This record gives sequence, structure tokens and C-alpha cells, in this order.
Amino acid sequence: MASSELIVSVSGIRGIVGDSLNPEAACRFAAALGMHLTGGRVLVARDSRPSGDMLKHAVFAGLQSVGCTVENLGIAPTPTVGIAVRNLAAAGAIMITASHNPAPWNGLKLFGPDGAVLAPDQGQLVRMIYDSGATARVPWHAVGTIRIPPDVQDDHARAVLEHIGAATIASRGLRVLLDGNGGAGGPLGVKLLAEFGCEVVQHHCLADGDFVHEPEPTPANLAEVAPWVKQSGSAVGFALDPDSDRLALIDETGTCVSEELTLALAVKYRLKQATGPVVVNMSTSRVIEDIARAAGCDFHRSAVGEANVVAEMRRVNALIGGEGNGGVIDPRLGWVRDPFIGMGLILSLMAEECKSVSQLVAELPRYSMLKTKFTIPKDKLAGALAAIRSHWPDAKTDTVDGLRLDGPDWWLHVRASNTEPIVRVISEAPTQAQAEELCREAGELLG
Repeated sequence: MASSELIVSVSGIRGIVGDSLNPEAACRFAAALGMHLTGGRVLVARDSRPSGDMLKHAVFAGLQSVGCTVENLGIAPTPTVGIAVRNLAAAGAIMITASHNPAPWNGLKLFGPDGAVLAPDQGQLVRMIYDSGATARVPWHAVGTIRIPPDVQDDHARAVLEHIGAATIASRGLRVLLDGNGGAGGPLGVKLLAEFGCEVVQHHCLADGDFVHEPEPTPANLAEVAPWVKQSGSAVGFALDPDSDRLALIDETGTCVSEELTLALAVKYRLKQATGPVVVNMSTSRVIEDIARAAGCDFHRSAVGEANVVAEMRRVNALIGGEGNGGVIDPRLGWVRDPFIGMGLILSLMAEECKSVSQLVAELPRYSMLKTKFTIPKDKLAGALAAIRSHWPDAKTDTVDGLRLDGPDWWLHVRASNTEPIVRVISEAPTQAQAEELCREAGELLG
């Protein structure tokens, strides 16, 4: 396996297990969070990757060594952790996950006492402790303990059901395919869909870490799953990523729906219930902006990253928000991308409007988006961004997160990834050809 660098950010760490990510790094980072939280109870959960079983012991040791009491949640979805932090009045949490990265990867995602991923300024403080190595270990008699709390996933299910009209969904008698792909969210997803009154067709819904396709739930990776939706007679297919904070859709014909439209359909239904501000990040489709404007709601964009979206949602008191990677954030449940409330919102829209997924998608504004990746040395990025900015001098410019250019009917976003050693170039335009040309030109300027 090729060598890689450990990715250290304000959100946590991520790397290839046995290469850049080892137990020592996990222990040090956990201890840094424990110091930042000044002890207290810290929840620890993991997705279903086999390497998580090893890393959890390192995380336990790091937290215990600075006097924290560890609450071991076992395998659980990321949004469940956010709810559990609040319900258990914990000081914070660590989720052991590499999210959508391939199986060799793993990492740590950090939560604060509000059940949200640490805000960037707080994450920076944890990183400073980690980088400095100045961890104050407690003496033998103050070492923290490990406990197992009650089943927190039941709390999550009840929270979703409080806000979803299960009777309306049940009245449609929908059959739904769920692709858990061996990730952490399969069991909770099956439970909730049954509670909604759906007949559930399970596709690898055991949380065993056996990824039968690449973890990121993109159309390319769902190519073998998608036909099963039509063949099983399902009204919709839902696909989860390993830690279950993203939701992808497959319509009743077996056609994969862009991840961008997961949030679009959820927002459309939520704005039928109430009105209020909507927040997405800079790389999210203009479709959501169109939906918000049509409903007479304020619309805002933040820098990419869940913590940045949440910060903006809080600032404007948003009704709903999220990211175009299939991440729905509903403040009624918490400040984490939650595919389970996302499934409920989309099924409610289908039930109330008596329409199929393909019909609902056909009614949305149409744009073509292209997401590309480039490798460029860090010291060359600033110059490349300046060249891209000069190439489209008439575009509206935003430099809050890399470089975003907005034209009359198109946009282009170029930024360094927070989770991978790459530069992401994303474009959206009325046609696929226009989107491809935007990315091609930007790619040439990146060298």
C-alpha cells in the first residue's frame, strides 16, 4: 500500500490504518480532546470497519489517561452520537470513522457538549494540544473508567418518529430497499423504515463492516445495487455510507439520483411544513437555492464542512440545511447530518403528494453538476487560484472557502479537501457540456 500522510484537521484525523494512522496517533488525539474538555464523560462510538475495534482501545486509553470517563456506545451511526451526547449530558464524543473513505482508512471525528461536530475554533484548540504533545496525564488513582450506557439508538428512533407522520407514509404501503453496505446504520434504518409502515427490502444491512461496494454512495458505486430497486418492486432505494451521515437515492426505475437531490427533496418537504432560512455549503447545487427562493425563504451559503454549515445555521436560526453530499441537517433532531430524518422527510413528500421519486425529481429545477479531483502541491495552489480568478474576470467571487465563482447561470468552486490530499473542482451549469468545460478549463489552470 502506498505511503500516505495522516490528515490532521480541526475536524479530527483520518488516514490509512497501519500506514499513516496508528494507535499512537489515535491515543494522542483522544487525549488532546479529553484535555480540551477538561475531563468529564466522553462518548465513544465507531462505524463497522474492522480496524475500529483496534482503534477504540487506543481512544479509550487516551481519554482515560487524562481522567475522562468513557461511555462505550459500540457500533453506532454518527448522528446517533450527536443525539446521545445531549441526552446523556456528556462533555463530548469521539466517533471512530473514515466516513465515505475506502475500507483501509479510518479516523476520529470530534463532538462537543452540544452534540455537534466541534466548531472550527474549538477543533483548532484540540489540534494545538495534539501538535504540541503537551498532554497532562492524571495519576493512577484518577484514571478514568469505561461504562456502557443504555441503547442510544432507540432514543434516535424515537426522536425521528416525533417529527415524521408515520401513519401517512404507512397509508401508501410502500416497499423500500435499504442498502446498508455493512455500515453502522443498517439496523437503525431497517427499524425506522418498519416503524414508518414500509415493507423493507434489506441489502447488506448487518453492521459487519463487509463493504460489498465502495463506501461512498455515489451513482458509480451503486451501479450493482440500483437494478434491485426495480426488480424488487420498491418505490425507492436508500443507500447509506459507513457511518450513516449521508443518504443517496435510487428511484423506482432503478436510476440513481444525484446526492444533491437528497437534500433538495428533504428541503422541499420541510418548507411545506414551515418556512424559515435554509443553509447549504458553497459546493451544493443551486436547486436548493431555487426551492428556498420559491418558498419565499432566506437562503445562505457557508464554507464546506459540517461544522461550518452548522455554525451558519445557528447564526441565521435555519429551519433546515445540509450539504449536497446527501447530508440533511434538521435542527429538531440535532446538528449532525442525519439520513434517518432524511428518509422520513422524503417518504412523507412521496406519500402526501402521491408521486414517485422520478416524478418528484422531474419537477425540480434542472442543472448539470460535475465533481472532479486534482492533485497539486500545496505551495502551488494560491497561484493557481489567482489564475482561475483572472480567467473569469466578470464572475462574482467568494474566497471564504477556496475560490467560488458565480456566473449568470453557472458556478465553479475550487478548494483543497478537508479529508483527502486533493483539490476539488466542482461546477454546475445548465448543461453537462458547460459543466465539463468549466472543470476542464479550471483543471488546466491548476496544472
